[in-house]
Amino acid sequence: MIKKIVIVAAVLVVVAVALIFGFSSSSSSNERGFTVHKVEKGNVLDKATAIGQIEPEREVVVKSQISGIVSKIHVEVGDKVDVNDPLFDISPQPTPLEFADAKRQVELQQVGYENAKRNYNRVKGLFEKNLVSQSDLDEASNLYDQSKVKFELAKERLSLIDKGKTNIAGRDVENIIRSQIKGTVLMLAVDEGDPVVPLTSYQSGTELMILAAMDSLIFRGTVDEIDVGKLKPDMNVKLQVGAIPNDTIVGLLYKISPKARKENNTTVFDVEVKITSTVEKVLRAGYSANAEVIVAEKNDVLVIPERLVTFSGDSCFVNVEDSTSEGATSRIPVAVGLSDGINIEVTSGLTEGQEIVELPPRTIE
Repeated sequence: MIKKIVIVAAVLVVVAVALIFGFSSSSSSNERGFTVHKVEKGNVLDKATAIGQIEPEREVVVKSQISGIVSKIHVEVGDKVDVNDPLFDISPQPTPLEFADAKRQVELQQVGYENAKRNYNRVKGLFEKNLVSQSDLDEASNLYDQSKVKFELAKERLSLIDKGKTNIAGRDVENIIRSQIKGTVLMLAVDEGDPVVPLTSYQSGTELMILAAMDSLIFRGTVDEIDVGKLKPDMNVKLQVGAIPNDTIVGLLYKISPKARKENNTTVFDVEVKITSTVEKVLRAGYSANAEVIVAEKNDVLVIPERLVTFSGDSCFVNVEDSTSEGATSRIPVAVGLSDGINIEVTSGLTEGQEIVELPPRTIE
């Protein structure tokens, strides 16, 4: 029993001593009234951030030059196509009135052509007998040529309306829409059986498909007006894609918009980055991404927290502990360099391992 009492008493003594020393130490720290930070070597990176997404450098919207309905779709979304590969078959669907009018125009122009041909042959025979003048022959020849052109035009229009195929001035026009580029199908905007409005000089036409060359991708985004003054073409860029967070993509800044625009009450500038190296994973159009444009970078330099630097005009100062008076501090001048907003480079005035003082914030009474 006595042994147990002795053990308990010893434990209580040890706890009491620890509390006394702890309180004493804490009081000593509070009496100093500040904390210290050692000057260390590190890296400083000044960067501007742009927010945007990955997009193909070139997209092509496919439209039709003839009206009708989509009778066949040769490809699906994600398929790769080459130049002149068939994409759609368009079947003309003229109204009965349109077809009847086109057919009647062919008949009328045929009659005019045959009459002009007979008249030309008649005038030519008279001219050879010196019964009509050269001007009469020229007039008959012109009428014959004009009627021939009108007849051919009427036949081409009927063929285009009826079959979707014709040849105009040596140029083949067909109802098969073919790819104009080598790329990938990004979007299909129609289904089989959908009507198609042709692309003309007075109407935009039906959008059928979007093609893009996926081997040439870029980043399009916006940067805040505060950072745009730091940027210039050919700066290195690191892209962080949300869908592949563990991989970093490298690019070069190559386009900065000369004009700002408003976005969510913020003034921003459009920028474009050409992707120069990718990752093993597939990049897809529309991936959201953040671009870090590297403005300046310094490695293995003396750095301190920027909040500890006092700026006064063209001069900079930090506080150090005053060796002549315990608990006192003094201010010394330093020269600083690159800053990333959190840490700042020290170019002179301090040495590695030296301690600088962080004073407590002032209290408002």
